[in-house]
Amino acid sequence: MQAAIRFPEISPEIFTIPIFGTEFSLRWYALAYIVGILIGWRLVVMAVNRAHLWQNDSPVMTEKQVEDLLTWVILGVILGGRLGFVLFYQPLHFLNNPQEILLLWQGGMSFHGGLLGVVTACVLYSWRQGIAWLSVADILCMATPVGLLLGRIANFINAELWGRPTDVPWGVIFPGRAAQDCGDVLAGLCARHPSQLYEALLEGLILGLVLLYLVWRRGALKHVGKVTGVFFVGYGAARFVVEFARQADAQFITETNPLGYVIQMGGAGLSMGQLLSLPMIAFGLFMVFRAQRQTA
Repeated sequence: MQAAIRFPEISPEIFTIPIFGTEFSLRWYALAYIVGILIGWRLVVMAVNRAHLWQNDSPVMTEKQVEDLLTWVILGVILGGRLGFVLFYQPLHFLNNPQEILLLWQGGMSFHGGLLGVVTACVLYSWRQGIAWLSVADILCMATPVGLLLGRIANFINAELWGRPTDVPWGVIFPGRAAQDCGDVLAGLCARHPSQLYEALLEGLILGLVLLYLVWRRGALKHVGKVTGVFFVGYGAARFVVEFARQADAQFITETNPLGYVIQMGGAGLSMGQLLSLPMIAFGLFMVFRAQRQTA
C-alpha cells in the first residue's frame, strides 16, 4: 500500500459561544490574522525603539505612529485582500452577485490583493504624516512573514487551498468531496501535496528568518528599500515555486485545461498565482539593486 498521511481531525473552530440568541465562533484563520498582526506590530515597535538599526541612528517613526499605522494596515489587509479575490479570481461571479462582495465570513481573500491594500495604506499614511513611505514599507515587510506563517497553517487546519494529487510519502488525504475528486491514488483515496505547509515554510518561516537576520544583524534598514525588495523577491519566488504543487482555483480548471493555467504554452503554462508573482519578483530585484546603488 502506498504511504500517505491522513488529515488530522482538527476543527476549524476553536470554540463557539452563544451571544444574544446567535452563535459566535472563533476560527483558527481569524486567530491567525489577529496573532500575526499583534506579533508583527510588536516587531515593528521593537525596531523603531532601536535607533542603531536606522540610517543616521534616526528611526522614521515613533511608537505612537506605529500604533496609528496599525489601523490603516488592518483596513488595507481586509479591503485589499477581499477586492483582490473578487478581481483576480472570481470577477464574473461577483459581477453577477455584487451583494456577496462584503460577505467576508464566507471566505475568499487574496494575498496579492491584501499586499496592494497594505502598500496603499502605507503610502497614504506616510504622506499624511510626512514620513518616507519606503522606510515604513521596510519595517512592514520585515513583520509580514509571521502572519503568512500562521495564515498558511490555518489554511491547512481548514483543509483548504490544498495541492495537486501526489504519491509522495508526505502526501495528505484531505477530507471532502472536492479534495477526493482526483481518482484512485491510495486504495480509493486521494493524497495531495500539503501546499499550505510548503508556503508556511518558504513564505513564512524561511523568508521571515532571512529578513530578521538582515534587519537585526546586517543593518538592512539603513539601506532604504532593501528589506522591501528582499521580501518581494522572496515571497514571489516562493509562491511561484509552490504553485507547481498547488491545486488551481476551480474556476480556471476545464477539460482542456486540467491544471488551471491562465496562460498556456503548449503543455506548460502559468497559474494565476505565478502570473501575479512575476511582477513582484521584478519589482523586488529593482528595489534591491536600487538600495545597493544608493549606498555604494
